[in-house]
Amino acid sequence: MLNRTFARFALLLFLLALNGCGKEPLYQQESFVFGTQVEVSIYGETDAKARAAVAAVLQEFDRLHREFHAWKPGPLMALNAAIARGERHQVSAELAAAIRDATQLSEASDGLFNPAIGQLIALWGFQNDEFKPLQPDPEKIAALVRAQPRMRDLTVDVDNFVSSKNPTVQLDFGGYAKGLALDNAVRILRAQGVAHALVNIGGNIIALGKHGARPWHVGVKHPRTPSALIELDLNDGEAIGTSGDYQRYFELNGQRYCHIIDPRTGYPATHTQSLTVLAAPGPRAGVLSDAASKPGFIADIREWEAALKRLGIEAAIRVDESGKIAMSEAMARRAKRVRD
Repeated sequence: MLNRTFARFALLLFLLALNGCGKEPLYQQESFVFGTQVEVSIYGETDAKARAAVAAVLQEFDRLHREFHAWKPGPLMALNAAIARGERHQVSAELAAAIRDATQLSEASDGLFNPAIGQLIALWGFQNDEFKPLQPDPEKIAALVRAQPRMRDLTVDVDNFVSSKNPTVQLDFGGYAKGLALDNAVRILRAQGVAHALVNIGGNIIALGKHGARPWHVGVKHPRTPSALIELDLNDGEAIGTSGDYQRYFELNGQRYCHIIDPRTGYPATHTQSLTVLAAPGPRAGVLSDAASKPGFIADIREWEAALKRLGIEAAIRVDESGKIAMSEAMARRAKRVRD
């Protein structure tokens, strides 16, 4: 309940869709999906048209949440069970496409983005709606790291049968599904005749068109203080994604452990508080904004920009474990304000 309240608070105050005066033709609706607060804003349409479009988007979000849920009964859980048994399993064309796409992203990130480490995520207790402080058995962590579950261990054939040469692979698309939802939302809104919208899934945001005569203006939450870290204008088709240690985490013996696991060590990354990326317009902008923030978060201070550039991301901002803020040159050109 605390995580849900905090997510709602963060959405309303820090991940801003600044909507100006109340007389503007702006329709906004909130929901709770993917374990976080969701907001869809539509500009320039009648309430009736906007309401119908938002309903279609939220219905899609609910569907994707069920399809890609890693620890509740559904297609992904069934696939993971089959992999553990060493069996081939037929999946939907959608899930097969996601596996292929996520494999490409994982390879481009040198394995720092790795949805195949579901067992490690579960071992740390993050495949739950609430997180309890716990210290997993170091030997179990080490065994999973030695097993090296990777996306390239999976094979997807032409009939969408999936198999794995590594039975320790367990898929968790927590760092991918929200981005896919953003891309699908844009397609749905355009099909509904909506030209201007902003979709926000717990800080993963994509823009469609403009907010009237100006671009959509958004803020990125500071990971530790009640303020915006930066504000920037989002152009049509651009998306931002943030990985942070401030929503899905627990504290034990004075140490904060977040849900972002370094596949190389099996332990949560601790040298970053937040990492936000800006993805250029394209059919996969949402997915890229979601997936790319993980390698940037995990990579160390000398490598984070290079890790993002391998995925085609130039604009990013990072807050390290001490609270020091660093921005790429491309993000510095876009940021409206920085608060230390």
